[in-house]
Amino acid sequence: MSGLRTRDSRAAQRNAASQSKTGLEEFPPAARRFESVGFSEIVKVRNRVLELLAAGHEVWRFEGGEPYMPTPQPIKDAMAAALARGETRYAPSSGIPELRKAIVQKARGKNGIPADDDSPIVVNGGMHGLFSAFATLLDPGDEVLMFSPYWTPIVDVVAYHGALPVLVPAARARREGLTAALARAKTPRTKLLYWNSPVNPTGDVFSRREIEEVCAFVRETGLAIISDEAYEDLIYEGEGDVSPASFPGMFERTISVFTLSKTYSMTGWRAGYVLVPKRWRLPMQTIVLYSINGVSTPTQWAALEALRLSDAFLREAREGYRRRRDALVAGLRAGGFEIETPRAALYLFPRVPAYLGTDSRAAARALLDTARVATVPGLVFGPEGEGHVRFSFSVSEDTIAGGVEALKMLDAMPVSRERRPIPRV
Repeated sequence: MSGLRTRDSRAAQRNAASQSKTGLEEFPPAARRFESVGFSEIVKVRNRVLELLAAGHEVWRFEGGEPYMPTPQPIKDAMAAALARGETRYAPSSGIPELRKAIVQKARGKNGIPADDDSPIVVNGGMHGLFSAFATLLDPGDEVLMFSPYWTPIVDVVAYHGALPVLVPAARARREGLTAALARAKTPRTKLLYWNSPVNPTGDVFSRREIEEVCAFVRETGLAIISDEAYEDLIYEGEGDVSPASFPGMFERTISVFTLSKTYSMTGWRAGYVLVPKRWRLPMQTIVLYSINGVSTPTQWAALEALRLSDAFLREAREGYRRRRDALVAGLRAGGFEIETPRAALYLFPRVPAYLGTDSRAAARALLDTARVATVPGLVFGPEGEGHVRFSFSVSEDTIAGGVEALKMLDAMPVSRERRPIPRV
């Protein structure tokens, strides 16, 4: 130990001498992995919105992804009851037994996933579940197949782990054949497929036949799937959610990621869970242990109550979303946007009108600076998003009415492009 201290002391002296000569302090740089990791474009939009609000402007906000309704009261009551009982100590890092048992029952009964008692691991929401899943499976140099458009953070999470996202244009793949499209994109370095249905940002839902085709490709090529099922309960018409892990031979090669954020309006609670096959369970448990050492104990009791809520709550929530979706679709069409009504999720992904051009970043900027309508540029969701902007319809009906009126005023301006932004204050 004395030798180590001597070496450390000498190094410190040399460093101090170097600093005194240059007059500058020296610090270690951040990890190089962040050189390939971007910062959320959606947060940048939000920051600009906050600037406008602070300056006293009214802004019609469609850039977010929050459920419009508050967390149901029984969930809040369950949290309060847990606190009153003293449920404030460490819980098992993979989750309290009562919640894990309820997750297994839900996965088997609702999703058709053949989960065993040890499959569930409770996580801090969907983002933590996805990050942990990629950390479990990826090595530097691996490749990840993913359909585009995609949820923006995924490419950065893949890059953080030294892997490469390989984009497969979704619309073309669905027209020309999913198997052929995936086969063209696959290389010897491909390790897994990131799957998201219903899709953020488009609201598209892959059919059972399409999912079965993708699962057959994954099995035949020996890949894994990370299945992001954040919007499983927010499908408004037609066939419901179909989990890849429900098909024969797929549970063994799928990490299914679920969140309570969207279904139960619990975005700020940070509660979700993953279903993990045995072969990857210990690595996933280790990541959760060393990243968070378990989700807040009272939060887990609230999550248990969420899973016990009746279907009446979901029926009412879906009706509210459907009504908002239809109102905003009608308003956007009246404003010159080209859009098909999506079946699911919280978003519309229209093509921008000709008067806004084809650059989605410029279009979103013009909407915000001129009409005070906040959206997200489509390009941030992948190259296939260019020429689109994303609106969330999970907002108040007053916001939809006000935003639609603002768009009508914008559309009514002369086509001479003399659309001057409202002066900043």
